Amino acid sequence: MSGQWREMVARLVADGALTPEWEPVFGGLPRAGFLPDVLWRHQVASGEVEAVDRRRDPQRWREAAESAHPLVTQWDDGEPEAQGRGRVASSSASAPHVVAAMLRDLDVRPGQRVLEIGTGTGWNAALLASRLGAENVTTVEVDTSVAAAARGALDRQGLGAVTVVCGDGFQGYPPRAPYDRIIVTCGVHTFPRAWWEQCRPGGVIVVPWGTRFTSTEATVALTVAEDGRSARGTFQDLVQFMSLRAQRREVPEYADYVTAESRDKAERSATTLTLGETIAGEWDVSRLVLGLLVSDCTVILDEPQDGQRPVWLCSLADDRSWACVLFREDRVESTVYQYGDRRLWDEVEAAYGWWRGQGRPGLGRLGLTVDDDGQHVWVAK
Repeated sequence: MSGQWREMVARLVADGALTPEWEPVFGGLPRAGFLPDVLWRHQVASGEVEAVDRRRDPQRWREAAESAHPLVTQWDDGEPEAQGRGRVASSSASAPHVVAAMLRDLDVRPGQRVLEIGTGTGWNAALLASRLGAENVTTVEVDTSVAAAARGALDRQGLGAVTVVCGDGFQGYPPRAPYDRIIVTCGVHTFPRAWWEQCRPGGVIVVPWGTRFTSTEATVALTVAEDGRSARGTFQDLVQFMSLRAQRREVPEYADYVTAESRDKAERSATTLTLGETIAGEWDVSRLVLGLLVSDCTVILDEPQDGQRPVWLCSLADDRSWACVLFREDRVESTVYQYGDRRLWDEVEAAYGWWRGQGRPGLGRLGLTVDDDGQHVWVAK
């Protein structure tokens, strides 16, 4: 174990993400052993993505591999339009502290059987296999080339007995069910029934869950009910994951919403809420809460221009309602334009007012239940 990775493991332990039973596992299986020669380091704070090639600069590659940053390992489902960075990141190695925290919440026991949705590099499956035995781990990956690379990495680590399936993780993997634990390493906004049906009563499912409002999600640890017909749990940590491919967040086309007619008919008003209070911060729980309360809506933040920041809200239903708020931090009020059957900014203001009236509940008080009737978010007292 290199000095840099040893320091990483120590930080994870000090932060409480890495529990004592996982510490030797992380120490013995550094992330670097599962990464391709070319990767892209994602600076979460700035949003910048930097390419690193092991063949050209092995030292920088090693530093990136053993860093705290998430790393992009594939663009555009493996078919980028040009060499190098593509448009949409489609596979990655998660930040070590996120991996550690999700494994902590999974609360596994020796000998338990685990299903992983989203194999990626294979590192998470390897950690589980090292702790539980490779024969007890099944991992499903939708991308053929990603699954093949993960198989190779697991073989090199002596963990070839892990069952690697190339398929649609939304369906789970019935042939090896039931599972004691299920861990999902891609973001979802619709929870499939197959997952709790394939998990034993009393089993735990850890998943990054969010809405189509923004890219902000939260991990939730759900416990399957004794009758096996539902699962329930509280949200744990704010995260951002690449979405399950069938559930990628839609980015509406401006021209499909804002026509000449709709601009003329849009109603004008004003708001005293600020961008910072509502949807500016990617790591603010208010973003998640508003998405829970304002359904079938997505947000697009334009670049600042002429002293103001336009923010668009688009209905994802068939009504094509939209709203635009021209936020100005140098004024008490910002101008709002709304069009369509829904008054989307009015919905946001009402949701924010409700959340504030409840005492701004955070993740520890917010929970999710999934059952035959769908998915339901609740607030604990």
